[in-house]
Amino acid sequence: MIFDVDHETLPREELQAMQLRRLQITVERCYETVRFYREAMDELEIKPHHIKTLSDVKFLPYTKKEQLRDNYPFGMFAVPPDQVARVHASSGTTGKPIVVGYTRRDIANWSHMVARSLSAAGLRPGDRLHNAFGFGLFTGGMGLHYGAEALGLMAIPMSGGQTQKQIMLLADFGATALCCTPSYALNIAEEAEKLGFDMRKLSLRIGLFGAEPWSEEMRYELESRLQIDALDIYGLTEVMGPGVGVECREGKHGLHLWEDHFLIECVDVDTGEPLPYGEQGEIAITTLTKEAFPVLRFRTRDISVLEQAPCKCGRTHVRMRRISGRSDDMLIIRGVNVFPTQVEAILMRTETLSPFYQIEVFREGFLDSMVVNVEASPPLYAKGQEFMDRVSAKVQKDLKDFIGITCRVQIHPTGTVERSMGKAMRVVDHRKKAAQS
Repeated sequence: MIFDVDHETLPREELQAMQLRRLQITVERCYETVRFYREAMDELEIKPHHIKTLSDVKFLPYTKKEQLRDNYPFGMFAVPPDQVARVHASSGTTGKPIVVGYTRRDIANWSHMVARSLSAAGLRPGDRLHNAFGFGLFTGGMGLHYGAEALGLMAIPMSGGQTQKQIMLLADFGATALCCTPSYALNIAEEAEKLGFDMRKLSLRIGLFGAEPWSEEMRYELESRLQIDALDIYGLTEVMGPGVGVECREGKHGLHLWEDHFLIECVDVDTGEPLPYGEQGEIAITTLTKEAFPVLRFRTRDISVLEQAPCKCGRTHVRMRRISGRSDDMLIIRGVNVFPTQVEAILMRTETLSPFYQIEVFREGFLDSMVVNVEASPPLYAKGQEFMDRVSAKVQKDLKDFIGITCRVQIHPTGTVERSMGKAMRVVDHRKKAAQS
């Protein structure tokens, strides 16, 4: 399978007719088999037969992370345990994880969607995919692995960590594609530079990066360091895993979301009201083909914009702009909304800084304050403190102009900001710690 033309280029009318049929079946199954959805719909006085058009999805209840966690481990499953072929779980670090299940058909569909995503990104049978996403309960590693096999790629299941070994295998196995978090890809590039190894001499053509928000400036950094096309791949445990959507190589201007398997909405973060195409809001997803773990209107907390404009690749599925941040990662500093990716964009434009950074937020008296910790590039650090102070002052001004708040920028020696083996910890909010103590 190289291009699933029959489904990826469906006229909108046919695609929406398919979505409606699948939505009606999913709502019926959720109502009949999942107690949470039956009670939530009864409370709203909604029955499955009320769903007559796609726009009627707005009458259905939302699903939030807390509700999935409250039904730990198997309370949201729509099939009996003997029909569950596999389980995965969220990578949350506090409390009980969110557990999701898959039937054999779910796994086959998932593999197909990941293969479709890899194909849209430009991979072909015979390519070699070095997979540095984590394996285990996290969906990233196994999701990409099965999809790679389905497309006919050589799958290299390296998982995360052992960065020097990653570099050796990338070279020795001749990988043509790399998938991992963008922050870990930078970590690999930095380690290669320390070893005196030129990553640009590898066979790599394509990088597929996801599991954390990243900026266009980060794309440029990855592409220049690795000499690849850096593409965004999207997915989340609660909905399926990787393969919900991907950027194609035609324009890198939005992720194609596979609407034959998902109904995608953009809603107001505060009110939950649906928003029209072109307006920024929170992405909500309803699964249309999941058997073991269907979800209705899952609030992803991802902030983005949906667009229906045609793509020159020929795919007709809706596109989602690069995620600007997550509603749960958004910082409110003295009344101003701040996303880490906004800070990242400014830092990446400053050539004398390293791409490794972390934001700290404090409460000082009655006011909030923000400190941006970032590393100097080796040439900047060699010039001494006076030069670093000048760069710090310029970045502080750029952040003030771009975001609208005054913050401190502290430039540190190379190698002092914590490196990530997976998802980078971009924010340390000391206000939360103080409130809990």
